[in-house]
Amino acid sequence: PEIFHQVMPRLETFMTPFVDTFCRQEPSQHAHTYVCGLLSDVERKNVESIAYRFGQDRLPLQRFIGWAEWEDEPLRQELIGQVAQQLGQDDGVLVFDPSAFPKSGTESVGVARQWCGRLGKVDNCQVALYLGYVSAKGHTLVDMRLYLPKEWTTDQARLKKAGVPTDRSGYRTRHQLALDMLETNGTVLPHAWIAGDDEMGRPYWFRRRLAGLGKRYMLAVPSNTLIRDLETALPVHHGRGRRPQRPWQGVDAWAMSLDEDAWRRIDVRDGAKGPLVVDVVKRRVVSRTPRRQQGHEEVVVVMRYLDRDNQQ
Repeated sequence: PEIFHQVMPRLETFMTPFVDTFCRQEPSQHAHTYVCGLLSDVERKNVESIAYRFGQDRLPLQRFIGWAEWEDEPLRQELIGQVAQQLGQDDGVLVFDPSAFPKSGTESVGVARQWCGRLGKVDNCQVALYLGYVSAKGHTLVDMRLYLPKEWTTDQARLKKAGVPTDRSGYRTRHQLALDMLETNGTVLPHAWIAGDDEMGRPYWFRRRLAGLGKRYMLAVPSNTLIRDLETALPVHHGRGRRPQRPWQGVDAWAMSLDEDAWRRIDVRDGAKGPLVVDVVKRRVVSRTPRRQQGHEEVVVVMRYLDRDNQQ
């Protein structure tokens, strides 16, 4: 309880510019009540329990959270402005990452049988794409978009019942959602890099689009991504037919075929069980497009290291 009471004045100061966007006292009070309830000792953090914890009728708070119309965009803009001011640096990094939440039933917006990383399998869940900001001053989440599977976007009755706005009801891939957030926030948040996991780096068109926007990116790619190493010699041409091209290889097979002297050892940092040491190789490559063509020039970086079981 002592910690809770000490936090409350700081929380109210933090929340002031956000709740001021509501322009009316009633929703501002509901916002305070709801956030205080999330931080309270209430065992079940639902609206009804929070209302009763603070001696209030549950219906007004349920209406504010459940179906009252208010825009969340001003709150997001306030957050992003604060992040840019307090954490912003020219060499900052925008990080895109999809995350799934297991969910039962069929009526929660966007719920469907799809890949759920938390469970490691296809299951009933909701998926959202998140945007984080990282700099030497700190890191935080700044924005998100809920992903709607195609089975949702083709069912207008279902969209209407779930309250999906008409301007959000069309189908958009997770990478299109990422580009939307980049367009909205990229000019406000100073950054030098875009980063993401192999789900973000898998589609060639997304990497090509970032390159076309003049963005530098560090995106993981699946190990079977086909590449051509531009720093290896061309096969010998014997004067007949077309000039031979460098072979297509999966990143994993290509990395395993490299000579040991191609790798550079780097001491990254000290860990709990000793220094973390990695071997790194960096090469100029082109990857294979979905149309079996040669894509634009990129740089591939591969790291290898021994895990706690001394397995590479």
